[in-house]
Amino acid sequence: MKKVSTFLLAVCSTMIFAQKVSDYKYVAVPEKFETFSEEYGLKNLFTKTLAGKKYISLPVIKDNWPAEAKNNYCNVVTVDILKDKSLFKNKLIVQFKDCNNKMIMESKGSSNIKDFEEGFHDALKQALATVPVSNPVELLPVATNVTATTNTITTTTQNSSPESVATTVTSEANNFSNGKINLQKIQIDPSQFILARSGSSVPFAVFKATSKDSVFIVKLADGNTTVGYFENGNIVIDIPQTDGKYTKEIFTAK
Repeated sequence: MKKVSTFLLAVCSTMIFAQKVSDYKYVAVPEKFETFSEEYGLKNLFTKTLAGKKYISLPVIKDNWPAEAKNNYCNVVTVDILKDKSLFKNKLIVQFKDCNNKMIMESKGSSNIKDFEEGFHDALKQALATVPVSNPVELLPVATNVTATTNTITTTTQNSSPESVATTVTSEANNFSNGKINLQKIQIDPSQFILARSGSSVPFAVFKATSKDSVFIVKLADGNTTVGYFENGNIVIDIPQTDGKYTKEIFTAK
């Protein structure tokens, strides 16, 4: 069960599947970009450009962050601008990282303008040209405390509202298999659970409840979205095929 606890914490600390910069509304900007001896007005240019793409820039210190960012730091992407060494050009690299310090996007800019401030401004504009407009999605709450016993996983979570919500999720931690793959069912909250291979950091499938009892929207690890449901205590997933058809994959409770 220790593996279950560790896995659940990792999943709840970020989105289940890979993120894009456009998934975020908030960007944490450091007070100083450490690889630059001078600021060259890069911070102001960055925040102004990102504001035009509908992002909200925040200071690294969280005291004055809005509630939905402060209560769930995984709603915030962190940026850094690095000076890229070059003898004849002003070059820089813009990096966006998630709450687990995982790289989401890296973009480079280069300018032939010799003046440092003007040249780095030109390079930054090039690098930010590839950053998409913000189209934020709701991220999973951060698991701030996870303990696991034989039959129960207790999590203290925070959502986008100012209040902390303590949730006790009774997880059967059932094992399922289709004869080829052995999976473990991990309950995230009353409307969402994961099927994961034992010891894997990537879910096999994520199930989100629909308006119909025991029927779920399923996001597979390959990015496909399909339907899943319970049938006689087993989990059934309609697996999409390359010809546009679906096959019925039954994972039997063990």
